[in-house]
Amino acid sequence: MTSAPVTATTPASAAAGDLSAEPVTVAMVTLGCARNEVDSEELAGRLEAEGFRLVDEPAEADTVVVNTCGFVEQAKKDSVDTLLEAADLKQTGRAQAVVAVGCLSERYGKDLAESLPVADAVLGFDDYPDIADRLRSVLAGEKLHPHTPGDRRKLLPISPSARSEAAAVVPGHTVIAPDLPVGSAPASGPRAVRRRLDGGPVAPLKLASGCDRRCSFCAIPSFRGSFVSRRPSDVLGEARWLAEQGVREVFLVSENSTSYGKDLGDLRLLETLLPELAAVDGIDRVRVSYLQPAETRPGLVAAIAGTPGVAPYFDLSFQHASGPVLRRMRRFGDPESFLGLLDQVRAHAPEAGVRSNVIVGFPGETEEDLETLCDFLEAGRLDVVGVFGYSDEDGTEAASYDGKLDADEIAARVAHVTALVEELTAQRAEDRIGETVEVLVESVDPDELPEGRAAHQGPEVDGTTALVDATGGPLADVAVGDLVTATVVATEGIDLVAQVANP
Repeated sequence: MTSAPVTATTPASAAAGDLSAEPVTVAMVTLGCARNEVDSEELAGRLEAEGFRLVDEPAEADTVVVNTCGFVEQAKKDSVDTLLEAADLKQTGRAQAVVAVGCLSERYGKDLAESLPVADAVLGFDDYPDIADRLRSVLAGEKLHPHTPGDRRKLLPISPSARSEAAAVVPGHTVIAPDLPVGSAPASGPRAVRRRLDGGPVAPLKLASGCDRRCSFCAIPSFRGSFVSRRPSDVLGEARWLAEQGVREVFLVSENSTSYGKDLGDLRLLETLLPELAAVDGIDRVRVSYLQPAETRPGLVAAIAGTPGVAPYFDLSFQHASGPVLRRMRRFGDPESFLGLLDQVRAHAPEAGVRSNVIVGFPGETEEDLETLCDFLEAGRLDVVGVFGYSDEDGTEAASYDGKLDADEIAARVAHVTALVEELTAQRAEDRIGETVEVLVESVDPDELPEGRAAHQGPEVDGTTALVDATGGPLADVAVGDLVTATVVATEGIDLVAQVANP
C-alpha cells in the first residue's frame, strides 16, 4: 500500500464563506496492483492541476481518497478495512471526508456505499476526469450519488480496431492536459496527467487496459473493460516524462501485455516499441509484466530476452498446468507447451527471470491435477510463484461450477503447494550464486545493507538483492538510483546477496 495526501486551494470552509482558510489536504491511499498506482498518480496529477498540493500522511488530511482493489476476496477485505481506518480519522484526526475510488468502487458502487456508510462518496472511473470537482462537492457537504456499476465491456466496440476512437474513460491513458504546473509534465510533446507519489527510481507505466479473454474465474474484464492499447507515442511521451522525474526503470503494466497493438492494427507492436523505450534518455531498464503464455510468440520472447536495456524477465500467467483444469478455466496449455515456452526463453537468455501465479483448489481439481501442477513447478525452475486458493467471484462462470472443494481442502492444497514453491524458488536463487547481476539500488539505510533488484527481480514481490563490498561489509558510497554490477555470493530464500569487487 502506498499513500500520498493532497492539498487544494479550495478551502474546506469555503461553503461557510471563509475564503482565507488554509488549503484543504487530501490523502491518496493506494491498494492493489501497479496499475492502480498509475491510476492514483493520474488522480494526483488532476488534483494538482486544479491547485491541489501533495503532503505525506493521511492523518494530516482533510479528505482521504482510497484507491481500492476489487480483485479477490482478501483484496476486497483489505480495501474495506482501509476505508474503515480512514473513517476513524474523522474522529481522531483532521479528516472531514473519506472517498472510495478504484476497482472495488467501480465493481460494486452503490452496494458498497450502502454497506459502508462511513464512505462519504463512492466514485467510479467515469468520475476521474472531474475528481477535483467531486472532492470539492463532498467537502462542501453535498451528498453525491454513488457510482452505478455496469459491465464496462459494453462501453467499447466489440471490434478491437474500432476502439481507439471510442469516448470511454480509461484510467491511466489520458495524456494531454492544459496548464499543468511545472514539474507535472514534459516541457514539450505529450504531457502526462500524472503526479509521482513515491519518487523512487522505478515507476509503472501503463501499456494497455482491460482484457478480452474470458477466464472463467476472473471478473476483471467486467469492471476494467475490454482491451485497449495506448498509442506508442503516448507511452514514449510518458516514459520521457518519467525519466525527467528521475526514474531509471519503467515497468510496463496492463491486464495482458501480449495483446498490445491488436486494436491498433499491429499485434507485434510491442516488439517495435521495446527498443524505442530502452533508448529513452535516462531510462536504463524496461520491464514487461503480465504475459499470457498462449499469446507469447517467439518474436516477443526474442525481443524481451535480447533487446539491450530490456530486462530478460518473463511474468507468465500460467495459473495451472493440468490440461483439464486449464480448459475449465477457459485457458490453454499443458505442461509440455509451458515447458517448451520456458525452453525458448532460456535458449535466448539462460539467466532470464521467470515468475508466475497459480490457482489451486479450482472446482473439479483432482489429486492427479494437483500432482501435475507440482511436477510442472519442479521442472519449470521458476524464480517466483504466487500461490492462490480458489474462491468464487461474483459474476464469473466458475462460480456456477459444480465440483467445488471445501475450504479446508483448498487451504491444505495451498499450504502444500506453497511449501513446495518456497523450496523450489530458494533452490533457484541458489543456482544464481556466482552469477553477475546488475542491481538498481532502491534503498540505502545506514543500519542495513544497501538493497535493490537485479534484472530477474520485478517490483514488490520478486525478492531483492543486498549489496556488500569486497570484505562482505555494507557497500559504501552508493545512492538510490545507482545501477551496480555485482556477483551473487549468498541467498536467503528468494533474496540474494551480491558482492561488488571494485566499487
